[in-house]
Amino acid sequence: MKSLIGLILLLVSLSLMADEHNHIHLSKLQIFNLGVKTGTLKAVKKVPLLYAPAKVVVPPTQEHVASASQAGLVSKLLVTVGDKVKKGQIIGQLNSPELLVLQQQFLRAQSEKNLSLVNFQRDKRLLDGGIIARKRWYEAKSRYHNSESEVNANKQLLAIAGMSTTAIKSLARNRKLNSKLNIYAPISGVVLEQMVRTGERLGVFSPVYKIANLNKLWLEIKLPQEQMTNIKLGDQVKIQDTEITTKISLLGNSVDKKTQTVLARAIVHGKTSELRVGQQINTQIVQQSHQVFFEVQNVAIAQNDGEFYIFVRTEAGFLAKQIKILGKEGSYSVITGDLIGTEEIATRGAVALKANWLGLGAEE
Repeated sequence: MKSLIGLILLLVSLSLMADEHNHIHLSKLQIFNLGVKTGTLKAVKKVPLLYAPAKVVVPPTQEHVASASQAGLVSKLLVTVGDKVKKGQIIGQLNSPELLVLQQQFLRAQSEKNLSLVNFQRDKRLLDGGIIARKRWYEAKSRYHNSESEVNANKQLLAIAGMSTTAIKSLARNRKLNSKLNIYAPISGVVLEQMVRTGERLGVFSPVYKIANLNKLWLEIKLPQEQMTNIKLGDQVKIQDTEITTKISLLGNSVDKKTQTVLARAIVHGKTSELRVGQQINTQIVQQSHQVFFEVQNVAIAQNDGEFYIFVRTEAGFLAKQIKILGKEGSYSVITGDLIGTEEIATRGAVALKANWLGLGAEE
């Protein structure tokens, strides 16, 4: 029992000695002459973990290609990179000999349908008059329905080729062939890439424009693999030099061999006008915590033998308290340590206090 009491007294004595060693005895006049200013700790629950580079990309579902539905020669290109377009807007035009062939087939099928309709109606009258057998009427009826199906099939081919319903009706009415084939915007968005030039010959389904809806963008963030244990889904992502904040929605499962980074993804909804597709940006990962930490200015922190300290005001001067820096953002750091949050700390003059603490008599 005596040995236990002795050990406790020794530990208390060592603690008091350490506390006394960290105490800086200064009068109010000395504190004033050193230019020391004090302030209070600011409690926070967000920790800035790290900065990481990222690239702005378009989600696959937001990007579409306008292509040539038939082979032909590019006669007009009506928009270019950066232009905004609306879904269904005419953005280009082809001269397509293949389209003429499809139109001819449609008109031929329509003529066959008209003829079979006349024969069908005639045979119906003859059947009603008892002049022909019912079998002949069935044959006429079958030919009419077959011709009608042929017209519908050719109409579908023209629609697939890019002709509008209005243009097909006009062709059926006027029977005037037209080799001009319009290219329409598949979505509303912005032209990202023009893939052909006027006068170029294209094959079927050759890409002409790449168009994207930029209301939603992805950030592909490269995170150092050694930091992955500290990062989780839902951590906040702040884009430097903007007011944009979002959250990590995906963490990759593989490490890039060259950069030793892991891909993370964050989604930006709206406010995308400040970003450009393909842009390289800097992001900061910030983590929400249930534990309370404290934010202090970097100038209030002193370093000694690889450890960090702040100076807490006491009746006799200041006490150097060891802290741990969890993260930095601009001129501030988020810290933790043996603190309750009501302490008054030196916000200016930490260098002078450190010099007095270590008996250097000079600044760092």
